[in-house]
Amino acid sequence: MSPNVFIQRTRVDSAPTEVFAWHTRPGAFERLIPPWVKVTVLERTRGIQNGSRVQLRVPLGPWRFHWVLEHHGYVEGHQFRDMQIRGPFAIWVHTHRFMREENGSSLVEDRIEYKLPFGRLGRVLAEEAIYRKLARVFVYRHAVTEQDLTAHALYRSRGGAPQRILVSGSSGLIGSAVVPYLTAAGHRVTRLVRSRGGADAIEWDPAVGRIDRDSLEGFDAVVHLAGENINGFWTRNKRHRILDSRVRGTRLLAETLAGLTRPPRVIIGASAIGYYGNREGEVLSEDSPPGCGFMARVCREWEAATQPAAAAGIRVVNLRLGMVLTPAGGALGAMLPAFRLGLGGHFGDGRQTVSWIAIDDVLGIIEHALVCGKLVGPVNAVAPHTVSNADFTRALGRVLRRPTILRVPAPLLRALAGPMADEVLLTGARVKPTRLLDTGYHFRYERLMDALRHELGR
Repeated sequence: MSPNVFIQRTRVDSAPTEVFAWHTRPGAFERLIPPWVKVTVLERTRGIQNGSRVQLRVPLGPWRFHWVLEHHGYVEGHQFRDMQIRGPFAIWVHTHRFMREENGSSLVEDRIEYKLPFGRLGRVLAEEAIYRKLARVFVYRHAVTEQDLTAHALYRSRGGAPQRILVSGSSGLIGSAVVPYLTAAGHRVTRLVRSRGGADAIEWDPAVGRIDRDSLEGFDAVVHLAGENINGFWTRNKRHRILDSRVRGTRLLAETLAGLTRPPRVIIGASAIGYYGNREGEVLSEDSPPGCGFMARVCREWEAATQPAAAAGIRVVNLRLGMVLTPAGGALGAMLPAFRLGLGGHFGDGRQTVSWIAIDDVLGIIEHALVCGKLVGPVNAVAPHTVSNADFTRALGRVLRRPTILRVPAPLLRALAGPMADEVLLTGARVKPTRLLDTGYHFRYERLMDALRHELGR
């Protein structure tokens, strides 16, 4: 019985050598793993050269499989191949080809020859489902490849060069995505971590004010994302951790960087649109005054903690992040189980404004901020087109093909989430990315439906 064959081709406006080089860099493999696929990279050896291997843990229903792939067929600038050594398939041979088009662009081709286990029974039970899964995965992979290469080329066209970058919060929702994005772009990334993390990591303990000052010398840029997750019931202790983890850590880092002999040129720090509070009926730009409430206070003090660095002449960018869309976690990740069961619904009356952003645009904005000297101070990291909570609910239901006729009453949300309900779930703010648009940032996903379809592989 001959193997099945799956082929996906996409034209990319970059030379084959550039596309191939991107695939060889650390982080490229992680960038190509769709966020809805819970694959864990256990080990990688020697990049994509012949004989190198990658070991994965792959979910299949309630089971987890150990998948070992070995690289062969390496032709620099043109091709490499993955062959299964151990895993869930009877045969798996994945050939990556990068072919030059007449105009100098590339035709990227992924060709997979595979055979399911259990012979004819395996084909009857799973062949159609496997083919659909491959189609979803490789549409996503090719979109990421094309968009990342376009963004990196734009970065270089604006005078950007590979940088040495320090990233805090690298295990968080955004940090775990930004590290592979930056390394695949050719940057050298070091993680600032609270426990020993290997050769590419520096330890710190913001709770006790401990940081190795000398090891921070010479970085070109710092991306500061560390902070207590706001999800969960907001007890007094939880609120203290939310505030203290942001303010104490940011102040320690800013003061330390300000005192260095060779400080970074830029610090890109996380903040949030919670800065504006509940401001329905207004259109909010970076010049709008702060709002009221706990999250507004957190964001004010969070941003103010970067002032020692700004006073020392370091360019500081405070990214006021909206709802970051990724099924890997955050608000969207929390919603998905209920919505997939057809139990999703809008919060309260559903009229509150949702200012959202696709996670790939967060990554692009960070790279944009590295090279754009005009970006200083607060920057609204949100998509240009906001929606109501009810519209968001309907859009997510359409993408998942599930009904969204239910409503989660405000009293129930307050009972389940405590003060967070009024501060996050039932509040709204119509925020505009004025400074990003003024400095020429090109959003990958301006419209909610496009972002959801990409992030969910639909």
